[in-house]
Amino acid sequence: MAVQRYPAGGRPVVSRQVNSAVRFYDNHPQPADFYAEVLHGLRRQPRYIPPKFFYDETGSQLFDAICQQPEYYPTRTEMQLLHTHAGEIAELIGSDCLLIEPGSGSSHKVRLLLDALQPAAYMPMDISRAHLLKAAQRLADDYPWLEVHATCIDFTTELELHFCPPNLHKVAFFPGSSVGNFEPREAITFLQRVAEMVGTGGGLLIGVDLKKDETILNAAYNDEKGMTARFNLNLLTRINRELEGDIEPDKFSHWAFYNSDSGRIEMHLVSQTDNRISVAGEKFLFRDGDSIHTENSYKYNPDEFVRLASQAGFESVAVWCDPDRLFSLHYFTAV
Repeated sequence: MAVQRYPAGGRPVVSRQVNSAVRFYDNHPQPADFYAEVLHGLRRQPRYIPPKFFYDETGSQLFDAICQQPEYYPTRTEMQLLHTHAGEIAELIGSDCLLIEPGSGSSHKVRLLLDALQPAAYMPMDISRAHLLKAAQRLADDYPWLEVHATCIDFTTELELHFCPPNLHKVAFFPGSSVGNFEPREAITFLQRVAEMVGTGGGLLIGVDLKKDETILNAAYNDEKGMTARFNLNLLTRINRELEGDIEPDKFSHWAFYNSDSGRIEMHLVSQTDNRISVAGEKFLFRDGDSIHTENSYKYNPDEFVRLASQAGFESVAVWCDPDRLFSLHYFTAV
C-alpha cells in the first residue's frame, strides 16, 4: 500500500496510482489538554469532565464491548437501517460524490454504503493519526477501486478540505448518534460548519438516537454485564495513571439516567462516601453523593432534529426509522 503525505494546506500532486494509494493530509491537530481540562472540571461546580477523555486504549476497547451488549441498541439498529436503505440513500445522493466522514474511527459503518453509493472518493477524518492511517489503508485494500483521502483533523474545531475537486458533489456522513454528545447549541454550530464544508446542494447523512420509553434508554446505559460502568469508571483509572492521581475507583459508582426535562441521558461518577482525592498535587473534597458529570447524550424526535438542522442551514430530504422507533437516519441538503 503506497501512502503519500502532503503538508497541511499544501496542493497535493495527483498520484498516478489512484486505485492503490491512500493520500494522507495532516492538519497537525493539537491534542486535548487532559491535565488542564480535568483540573478545570474538578474545580468547578457542578464538576464535569468532557467525555472525549473516555477514549484511552482501554476505554476504546470497553466502548467496543458496550456496542455488543444486548441492551445497547444504537449500533446494531443503525447498521440495519444503513443495510436496508443503502439503495435508496445512493439514489438520493447520486453518483460521483466525495463522501466525507468526520470522526471516522475504524470506517466500519461506511462499508455498508460503499457498494451501493460507489463514491468517486472517500475522505475519513480523525484526530488519531495512527488509527486513521491504519483504517484508511485497510479500507483501500478492501475497495481497490476507491480513492481514499485520509485527513488528520479535529473535526470539532475545523473542517478543512485539502482535496475538493469542483466537479464532485460533497456529502458528509456522521453516523453513531454522535451529534447527541453535543449540547444543542454546539450541535447547531457543528452542523453549520458541515453545511459550509459541503456547500450549497451538498448532503448530510446522519444518525440520530430517538426519544423512546425511558426503560429502554436507561437499560442501554446500565447494561447487565456492567460494561458501561467499567467504561465510565476507567476515566478515574486514566486520571490516576496520567495525572498522578490517588483516586480509589471503588469509592465511586456509575450512575446513568434519562433526564426527561432535558431530553438526554446523563452519566455521572458518584462518590459513595466522604472522600478526599489528589490529582496532579491538587486536593479535592467529595461529600457522600457528590458527582462528576461525564457525559450527555441527547435524544431527538425526528421533527425536533429537522428543526435543529434547519437552524444550521439544512433542509430535510428523507428520514428512515426502524419499526420499533429506536433510531433514525436523516438525509439533508445544504441550502
